Amino acid sequence: MKTPATRTDAKAQRPAGHVLVRASSVSKTYASGKLEATVLRGVTLTLHAGELALLMGPSGSGKTTLLCVLSGLLRPTSGEVELCGAPITRLPDRAAAEVRRRGVGFVFQTYNLFPALTALDNVAEVLALKGMARAQSIAVASAALERVGLGLRLHHRPGELSGGERQRVAIARAMAGRPSLIFGDEPTAALDRHTGLEVVELLRQQVNEECGVLLVTHDQRLLPFADRLLEIEDGQIIGDEPVKATA
Repeated sequence: MKTPATRTDAKAQRPAGHVLVRASSVSKTYASGKLEATVLRGVTLTLHAGELALLMGPSGSGKTTLLCVLSGLLRPTSGEVELCGAPITRLPDRAAAEVRRRGVGFVFQTYNLFPALTALDNVAEVLALKGMARAQSIAVASAALERVGLGLRLHHRPGELSGGERQRVAIARAMAGRPSLIFGDEPTAALDRHTGLEVVELLRQQVNEECGVLLVTHDQRLLPFADRLLEIEDGQIIGDEPVKATA
């Protein structure tokens, strides 16, 4: 990928904060009978609070597998991952899931909303799973939806919302629990250009000294929102550069 990495906001690039994810020599091989396919090959990287990083590469390069391994959704075949200070590859599944539940938010291309629930309940239910009382979860969910511009759509179900509105619900759900890290897997792919840029701007707003964002994407129009560009090919990181701010 030869496109230069640039930021178009006037702010200087923010310094990296504390480490949120540390991957060391991570590999992932899928086996089916006698057949094996190695998708990740010795990936080593760190992600920090205070940065929005893009993970880009061709189809089949291992982007989504790497996101799943870094977030604890998938265990690597070898290597280690530390997530939010916890060595999740050494923990039992239940303990690793608890780290993920409390520290991570997800935004996916297909939204992954409960179709029978309203926007408000889609967000509130996830907060309840984090141990929040019902009344508090409703209040926090309502505030999160207000922040993403859906204050008048709280009681609409996903089928009554546009694609952009559904993705805003997913972002509200991801950020409502105040995670340390938000992972997005092609969060703008199903959206038109204008709506997609609005969505990534909402994700950009979540970045602060305690929170970082990693987005898997093919969309180079997202580069102006990023602090860092990671490039992956054939399961290996082939590029890791800061995105330079321009006036």
